[in-house]
Amino acid sequence: EVLPNIRVREDLAIRKGARYGWALRKNSPEFLEVLNRFLDSHRAGTLAGNIVINRYLKDTSRLANIHGDEEAQRFDSVYQFFEEHSEDHGFESLMMVAQGFQESRLDQSRKSHRGAVGIMQLLPSTAQEPAVNVPDISTAENNIMAGIRYMAWIRETYFSDPELDEFNRTLLSFASYNAGPNRIRSLRDKAQARGLDPDVWFENVELIAAEEIGSETVDYVSNIYKYYVAYTLSQARTEPE
Repeated sequence: EVLPNIRVREDLAIRKGARYGWALRKNSPEFLEVLNRFLDSHRAGTLAGNIVINRYLKDTSRLANIHGDEEAQRFDSVYQFFEEHSEDHGFESLMMVAQGFQESRLDQSRKSHRGAVGIMQLLPSTAQEPAVNVPDISTAENNIMAGIRYMAWIRETYFSDPELDEFNRTLLSFASYNAGPNRIRSLRDKAQARGLDPDVWFENVELIAAEEIGSETVDYVSNIYKYYVAYTLSQARTEPE
């Protein structure tokens, strides 16, 4: 559904007719019982199993094709704005484009029921705050500029710890853009209390976010990173050698 023209190359199968299973050491009857109980309650047809299957194999609403004709046209029309304003604030331009795509599919006409507008889905009141200071976000360039300024403010205000690398500073800022910076700061504290790394988003702070918030913020950051990778690979293919 995301890539309708994808073609399965059955002639290039690495292995056919294989069986897959979990391996565990011999003479572990209690562990084997736990695993079998888990499989029985999570296989296809069970509530848990159907949720996982629908989420990862059937529901594509949280992922879109950046290479569609309309999406590519939007990218071409706004990339210069992302490039300029990302450079001004020390972000990777394709990372910020990926956020814009996650927010609105790069559609400046998009409006949310909460009043957020444009490519970066900002509230006009947020754009007018002194830290952002973009009174009019009705145009694509101003909207992008405001979104990147807001991201920069979040990063510098809440994630200036010297222990954070730039990659995780950006991911935590994305999460804050979606869920609020105070909430993400609280989740970092909870992650540390649980023995997780509060300076790393993936597989650390995101696990606490999944418990406390649910899937929305976890999917938000994950999708941005997927789109960033896709944009990066696409750009690498089109650049002259």
